Amino acid sequence: MDDSKTTLVTRRELLQIMLGAGISVGAAVVPAEPLSPIIRGYFERLEPEGTIGRDSRDQPHWGMVIDLGKCIGCEYCVYACQATNDVPDDMRWNVHLVDETPTGDIFHMTRPCLHCQNAPCVKVCPVQATYVRDDGLVIMDYDRCIGCRYCQAACPYDARVFNWDSRGDETLPYVPEWGAPEVERRARGVVEKCTFCIHRIDEAAERGLTPGIDTDVTPACVNVCPVEARYFGDLNDPSSPVAQIISSTPTLRLRNDLGTEASVYYIPPRGLAI
Repeated sequence: MDDSKTTLVTRRELLQIMLGAGISVGAAVVPAEPLSPIIRGYFERLEPEGTIGRDSRDQPHWGMVIDLGKCIGCEYCVYACQATNDVPDDMRWNVHLVDETPTGDIFHMTRPCLHCQNAPCVKVCPVQATYVRDDGLVIMDYDRCIGCRYCQAACPYDARVFNWDSRGDETLPYVPEWGAPEVERRARGVVEKCTFCIHRIDEAAERGLTPGIDTDVTPACVNVCPVEARYFGDLNDPSSPVAQIISSTPTLRLRNDLGTEASVYYIPPRGLAI
């Protein structure tokens, strides 16, 4: 791993991201000892959630599970995202964070767009350039975006980036080792973010494939993970890997106190839960 490309955060900064996260359906996190008063209060406030996925069960709700106990910080998911979506280093859609639990265990955390079902970014967009699709994906209409950056300011996860500069025909250093661009390069003056590789998902039905099962229609970051720390699939399908994990394993959703209803669930690392 190239440490020069690793984003370090303090424990306080990570807690600011994670405070208020909720526990997934059918599971309860048991805090490991010893815990700081802040962490203890954080876990004591958590309550089991009642459901996962969107209300409508007749269509998919695409979501992701990231196992913080498995993640080794290799950043393969970061590089694959950049190569596949043609994203430069200063505009990464998927970022890698490193921190230490109160028990002294180092853990790695990656953060894509969380595809919130009650997304603050959607509410503030004055031209409806960002919206939530029926399948749960929060997407950008780059042709409609006016570059006001309201969505970027409203996102509590810092998951959006603004495209300040026009880009030439340069090739990213991650191509072709980590993949090749599969989408059109965005123009200067728009906000960008992780799409869960929406272009692949939209091909699934016509090709008779299943996202999260068939690699051709699964997000690049999930496919490339060497330790299988990422899972993807339909949260509305009880038989999908993501739904089964969430129903049987302690999981967290970041800043669940804000009511964002994120579609990304985290399995806590050792030292935060047992």
